[in-house]
Amino acid sequence: MGRNNAWAKAGVTLVAIFVMLLCSPSLGLSKGKSITIRGSTTVLPIAQRLAEKYYQLHPEVGISVSGGGSGVGIKALLDGMVDIASASRPMKDKEWKIAETKGIKPHEQVIAKDGIAVIVHPTNPISELTMAQIKDIYAGRMDNWSQLGGPGRKIVVVSRESASGTYECFHKIVMKKEKITPAAILQAANAGVVNTVAQTEGAIGYIGLGYITGKVKALKVNGVYPTSEVVRKETYPISRPLFMYTRGKPQGVVAVFINFVLSPEGQRIAQKEGFVPIRPVK
Repeated sequence: MGRNNAWAKAGVTLVAIFVMLLCSPSLGLSKGKSITIRGSTTVLPIAQRLAEKYYQLHPEVGISVSGGGSGVGIKALLDGMVDIASASRPMKDKEWKIAETKGIKPHEQVIAKDGIAVIVHPTNPISELTMAQIKDIYAGRMDNWSQLGGPGRKIVVVSRESASGTYECFHKIVMKKEKITPAAILQAANAGVVNTVAQTEGAIGYIGLGYITGKVKALKVNGVYPTSEVVRKETYPISRPLFMYTRGKPQGVVAVFINFVLSPEGQRIAQKEGFVPIRPVK
């Protein structure tokens, strides 16, 4: 379930790129045999592993994978800069309107499900919070762990940036669209949240399930500990689907790749990365 050190250091923008001789005519990339994926850092580990395996099966296809956030990926898709936008939240109404003005009909594909885990420093004795308590912390109404039965230590709020799909889901599901305290430390990637919380005893943050590591402590939310199983059963309160968007119905090598993502092998990769498959896994 943990991420490797290279990802943690890379932060967000370009964590992994899989391009094999991208400019080589021998690969036939001038005929469109290349795929560029950009977007959610939550989806990034799935996309990276999928790209690795897909390249083994189709070495004639060059694949580029990068992060930056769901909003960044969707913008790049609408601007014609990428073939696939990965996202941890649905496209917004304003994004659909931009697509319409450009004559684009984005195709939405759910590729897996995820839960958003609330994390603290491993030394924090708190093991459970309610949704209401989390909301009060992130709104700035609670600012010391002693208010929650913990130590007399200032709560350091760590949040994702607004371009993040994880932020969008947390803002909608937990905050009910109430503003997050301006005192929050903003991070552009899940790995950044993990590192900040791991290094700050009073910190609290939120991340995708696939980023839970021994460096931080995940909390029960409303009495439910975040696992793939409770997300699958829909008993964990902070859950969401994960998406891949294309500019229209997938065609050519992009369609083949999307079909691979939804295949038993592709879904097994999502499961190994700590996410919840949407189709049966052999």
